[in-house]
Amino acid sequence: MTRIVRYTILALGGLIFLFPFYFMIITSVSPPGSTGSLVPASLDFSTWTFIFAELPITWNLLNSAVYTLGVVAITLVIGSITGYALARLSFRGRDTLFAVILFTLALPFQLLMVPLFIMVSEWGWARPGPGNYLALIFPMAVNATAIIIFRQFFRGLPQELFDAAYLDGAGNLRILWKIAIPLTKPAFLIATLITFIGPWNDFLWGLLVVRDAYWQPLSVAVGILGSGAHATAGGGNYWGTVTAASTLLAVPVIVLFIAFQRYFVRGVIEDGIKG
Repeated sequence: MTRIVRYTILALGGLIFLFPFYFMIITSVSPPGSTGSLVPASLDFSTWTFIFAELPITWNLLNSAVYTLGVVAITLVIGSITGYALARLSFRGRDTLFAVILFTLALPFQLLMVPLFIMVSEWGWARPGPGNYLALIFPMAVNATAIIIFRQFFRGLPQELFDAAYLDGAGNLRILWKIAIPLTKPAFLIATLITFIGPWNDFLWGLLVVRDAYWQPLSVAVGILGSGAHATAGGGNYWGTVTAASTLLAVPVIVLFIAFQRYFVRGVIEDGIKG
């Protein structure tokens, strides 16, 4: 296969991948009656004005930021400590614990939704208010995938570094903070990206536990908007309004992936080599 053919195929694949995003953005700024046009005759930003002026979309965006950043922060702390323990410490039941963590990946979240909903309801977190943040964050706070990522990266560090630190009298927490974490920054970036996607795009759990529109995350607000709840939105430009809100939801994930893609690809390759 010649280089020209190879690059042509890659370019076509890239265009096919990017087309839905282009169509979504163009539809969001197309005037009423021009929905579906690939090149609109004029641009109309009334749908963007509507979602910020008439809908609590700013609050929804803030809720998603608190929800997602809370999950990411807790996941990075728990994931790095647990991954370090599984990779560098020897204790009874370590392999069994890792097997249990792997097993949790096979459990669908929907299987746990009923008991989790009962728990957060009993604790009062399902009532409208700041407790909704706890109801959203609590079930997502431990991410098995992040633990596995940290474990694999910590396993790849030279044993000599840890032996030297032990000889200097350093404890495990100091070694983790001073040696392991600075050498595994790509692991934190990869874990951040993977963890971010889950709560940011989560719809079902947010819909279940958050009933007030002003406390709902952006993904739930977009889902409700897409269900036809605001069919006369934006001067009757329903699809323009839906795609405007969808664009707002999609942009942060796309930006993060573009920023972290080289670390993500390198991490996947390194994990595959290490086994």
